[in-house]
Amino acid sequence: MNVQAIIDEANSWVGTPYHHHGRLKGVGVDCAMLLAEVFERAGAVPHVDPGVYPPQFGMHRSEEQFIGFVERYGQEVMLPMPGGVVLFKYGRCFSHGGVLVGGGLFVHAVLKAGMVLKSALSEPEYAERECRFYEVLYGR
Repeated sequence: MNVQAIIDEANSWVGTPYHHHGRLKGVGVDCAMLLAEVFERAGAVPHVDPGVYPPQFGMHRSEEQFIGFVERYGQEVMLPMPGGVVLFKYGRCFSHGGVLVGGGLFVHAVLKAGMVLKSALSEPEYAERECRFYEVLYGR
């Protein structure tokens, strides 16, 4: 697996508008589809089709759906590594994620901002949240 290809692909999505269930660079993407597209385009995973999910996907309360989605292709690690995934807990479940691009930064699709951004793990919005890090294993 080429970590630099993952990082380059993630960075190329910055500025793409936020669109629920979208997966077109420059047109629209949400955080789940951003992960799917980045890792697929970098050759790290096969085509990922999570099926239809509601806009309030992040509001689920009892089942860790996003973690299950990510664990199909990777495993949890203790330290963030470039080319990996970070998942954040909002409410009772992990429901937001991004691609780690190095230097404490990650790329993610943000509903409130309306687009894909590069953010720092140290920003209060993220540093104060419970998070988990994953390494993608499929392409190894």
